[in-house]
Amino acid sequence: MSNPFSYENKRVVVTGGATGVGAGLLDVLAEQGTAHVTVLDVKAPSGPHQTYLQTDLSDPKAVDEAIAAIEGPVDALFNNAGVADTLPPSTVISVNYLALRKLSEGLLDRIPEGGAIVNTASIAGGQWPTRLDMINEVLDLGGNWESTLAWLDSHELGTQPYAFSKELVQVYTMRSSRPTQARGVRTNSVCPAPIDTPLLKDFRETMTDKLIDWNIEQGAGRPVTPREVGLVLAFLGSDAAAYVNGVNLLVDAGFSAALTTGQVDFAAIS
Repeated sequence: MSNPFSYENKRVVVTGGATGVGAGLLDVLAEQGTAHVTVLDVKAPSGPHQTYLQTDLSDPKAVDEAIAAIEGPVDALFNNAGVADTLPPSTVISVNYLALRKLSEGLLDRIPEGGAIVNTASIAGGQWPTRLDMINEVLDLGGNWESTLAWLDSHELGTQPYAFSKELVQVYTMRSSRPTQARGVRTNSVCPAPIDTPLLKDFRETMTDKLIDWNIEQGAGRPVTPREVGLVLAFLGSDAAAYVNGVNLLVDAGFSAALTTGQVDFAAIS
């Protein structure tokens, strides 16, 4: 009986593989026997991989060049790269949403039936229902880089650019999952709580220690590890998730469930 979690004979692409969740994912993919891993990042990954394409994901030309340079079929695309609000808003939206969309749509024809696109979103994007009209307005721009950044410059988001970028990713995941499924390709995302990665210090700087610590305390009492997120990413990209599509899967130890059902202690953050 074959192992549905296995990546044997599969070729995958991972963005943001140098550190954090991406590095954890590379280890998981190696353990599952992945045949070939191509990594797109500005820094070379130290984890297991076969091909590294140095790519500035904030630059549409660089993303197009990476798409052209990726060889062979792509059984799973992991759009994992992300940056925090310590960088300019245009960079945040470019890396976290525009590059993700360009790669998804640019590589779709090379993803065979049964393949998968897996996006790394965040629980920070969980407030998308409050801005759905605005989000759909951006998504309706079709991923046009220049038009999207111009829109960003002319609108008040009502939230931080990072949170808005992850709201875009969650809704884009849902919107794109139906047309990709028509091609036999599943599209899902993972939405982690604060992760114990080098990027956590940037989130503490932009979201405050108090908010981050409260979120962690109201969850499992510790941050999620890169490997724990990597395992869920690998599951969604595998044959084990063959009937999972259009899902924004929470990886937050029940924080969002507790928030929805009124079991979170807001006194700790007041």
